[in-house]
Amino acid sequence: MKKIISMSLVAATMAFGATSAEIADLQAQIDKLKSNQSKIKAQGANDNIKWGVDLRTAVDNINYDIANGASAKNDSLMGLRLWLNMAYAPDSHNVFKGRLSMNKAFGADFGDMSSNRAFGMGGMFDWTGNTALGDNHIRLSQAYWLYLGDNAFGLDMPWTFSLGRRPSTTGFLGNLREDDSPSSPLAHVINVEFDGLSSKLDLSNITGIPGMSFKVCMGRGSTNATPMFADGTPYAENEGLDNIDLAGFIFEPYNDGQFIVKTTWFKAFELPGMDPVPAISGDPMNPSLAMTPSDFTQYGDMQGAAISVLVDGITEDGYFADAKVFGSFAWSKTQPDDGSAMLGSADSETGTSYWVGAQLPVTEKGVVGLEFNHGSQYWRPFTYAEDTMIGSKIAARGDAWEAYFTYQLTDALSAQVRYTDVTYDYAGSQGFFGNFSGNAMKIDDMKAGASAFAAMGGTVDQNGAHNLGVVTGALMGQGMPMAQAQQTAGEMAGAAIFAENTVEAAQDFRFYLRYRF
Repeated sequence: MKKIISMSLVAATMAFGATSAEIADLQAQIDKLKSNQSKIKAQGANDNIKWGVDLRTAVDNINYDIANGASAKNDSLMGLRLWLNMAYAPDSHNVFKGRLSMNKAFGADFGDMSSNRAFGMGGMFDWTGNTALGDNHIRLSQAYWLYLGDNAFGLDMPWTFSLGRRPSTTGFLGNLREDDSPSSPLAHVINVEFDGLSSKLDLSNITGIPGMSFKVCMGRGSTNATPMFADGTPYAENEGLDNIDLAGFIFEPYNDGQFIVKTTWFKAFELPGMDPVPAISGDPMNPSLAMTPSDFTQYGDMQGAAISVLVDGITEDGYFADAKVFGSFAWSKTQPDDGSAMLGSADSETGTSYWVGAQLPVTEKGVVGLEFNHGSQYWRPFTYAEDTMIGSKIAARGDAWEAYFTYQLTDALSAQVRYTDVTYDYAGSQGFFGNFSGNAMKIDDMKAGASAFAAMGGTVDQNGAHNLGVVTGALMGQGMPMAQAQQTAGEMAGAAIFAENTVEAAQDFRFYLRYRF
């Protein structure tokens, strides 16, 4: 159409010897037609939603070292992840964004992952619904509406409001190794799928400080409601878990594009976990002890905070102009309910973590990344959806090293090689928030207790039952009073139970090809 209009203009000019004024008038009419044509296209059904495709094929070689000396591995876990990205902006103030997702292992259908994710919760939360390998169904990963305002409170202060299934995975700093743009939260403390809202004030104009902003975030991680057909009162509150909610803020004190500083604080309410249920059976003189996890129950609240700094370009020009370095410090604090214990302690416990890294260009199309993070005994972030097959490296109560090389093969195709190595000092890094599932026992102490239990005749059968009587008798034979011997034998049996279910170290070597446009 543009060519036809232009040719007509030329023909008219040649045929009639049009003046400059007439040509200018014709050009104005052409510009108006172009503008009207763009409006028509924008309203057309074929232009309402812009689609993008992101298809990643990966193979992981994973290994686990168990505290009791055993190991587990998978030499070639192949996975296929599909993202169908959606976006539509009907005007300058309203934006819709969404993502449909599938994530499965080659040659496997793990079925509906809700029951596996939630165990006794009956599938009532979905923090990892699109990051855990499942089946070949297409699921909703993101769907939210974003409003872009101009002058909040009558001031020169742009603002936003967003509501829906939020972009709450692969956040700031965590996006570097994933070769993605950062989503909303700071990845050092939050990396889970979440439903909620956010509202942001851009303070840079009124303060004169580049990039200063303040964002409020709220979300619901689990809903206390009875599913349809479960009983005669669908969606009413049940006698199980209360709602799990989270609220906090993200304050960005400075961001000029090169030096970026972000801070965050949140509080999470009614957090879940599991406690062991003991069962004693067998000969009363030599009883067996077996312990099985309970259904999920709730134990209390937790706070978390972080400050993260990224330098995107160490120098103004030269090689280091394209280099990135970052550092981040995070903090968490449990607040157990009365009569409950969180992370193995009835007291309010504080955990800390630091995380440093660099990303360096090696060719025009390739970058190398190096990262290290360390977590203390009671460190607990919400990073269950981190994209690492061996579990969240950021959650490690110990040390984690990572190195990767990402190369852009073509405009649409990229490849990455990545190696992650985690060494745990304390148990429970990948657990939940209860006394059992998040227990932060020191792994060296656990191994020592389990070894002593075995040395004194303690055994474990195929069902996990432990013979306390033999060990109690051995301790009494050493002169220990009966009550103390029984308690000590129970603690040693507990250490043996934990040792066979605790990962001491894990490694993940990944290669992927990724196609996106």
